[in-house]
Amino acid sequence: MAGSGEVARHWRYADLPGVDLLRARYVRKTFVRHTHENFVIAAIADGVEVFHHGGADQHAGAGALALVNPDTPHTGRAGVPDGWRYGALYPSPEVVAAIAAETTSIRGTPAFVAPVVDDPYAVALVHRVLRATDEGDALAADTLLRVAVTRLLRVNGGTLPRREVRTAGAVTAARARALLEERMAAPPTLEALAGELGTSPFALLRAFRDAYGMPPHTWLTDARVKRARRLLDRGLPPAEAATAVGFVDQPHLNRHFSRIVGVPPGAYRRERKNVQDTT
Repeated sequence: MAGSGEVARHWRYADLPGVDLLRARYVRKTFVRHTHENFVIAAIADGVEVFHHGGADQHAGAGALALVNPDTPHTGRAGVPDGWRYGALYPSPEVVAAIAAETTSIRGTPAFVAPVVDDPYAVALVHRVLRATDEGDALAADTLLRVAVTRLLRVNGGTLPRREVRTAGAVTAARARALLEERMAAPPTLEALAGELGTSPFALLRAFRDAYGMPPHTWLTDARVKRARRLLDRGLPPAEAATAVGFVDQPHLNRHFSRIVGVPPGAYRRERKNVQDTT
């Protein structure tokens, strides 16, 4: 991103287990449709981010937060020519559930209700969490994280609806997903996958989109990047992670990884190694 006016850092802080951190300024960056295993709490400092979520484009400007629940398909791009600058927390479902149980009346799996909330104070809290990790202030980072999550759950929290697999199409989609997960490095064609499941390609495509918010090939790319992240977390070099998850080579991993995670896999791995070296 050198020379583009874009800069990003994606890291972890050893004293905030279960939380990923991001600070970035993007201008031309476009995030393809993807999901996160963790919550997304993105605090916009300048500019505007536009992200497709829940069937519509959502706009988050300075002083607002973009909030995305785990496993929820969404995109991301600049909403103004100068792009957007933000800081983000990605707490795991377990971290958020523990905070919700202690500080809110939410019962069940906690979730955010609205995808955009205007709350300059909460935005400032998110950036203070990031600054505390920069300064190595574990007490402040942990405290401010809990205050920020509690505030957002109290003003915009609810219970995540339980997804019941009831229809034949949903069952077929779940079976297709399991097969793609199992054969990630060498997946079948849509026709072959449909044939194995006893359905037609277009019926499978419709069922998969209805169940997971994206077609099978898009889901597969997202799943490959997630698995590559886990391999990089364990210290595997990007080139080896690329072939292990089914990408042709590292450049293919670089392109897809950057369009989902926001940074290249090499930079991602270096930050993970820095955390491991300090623990």
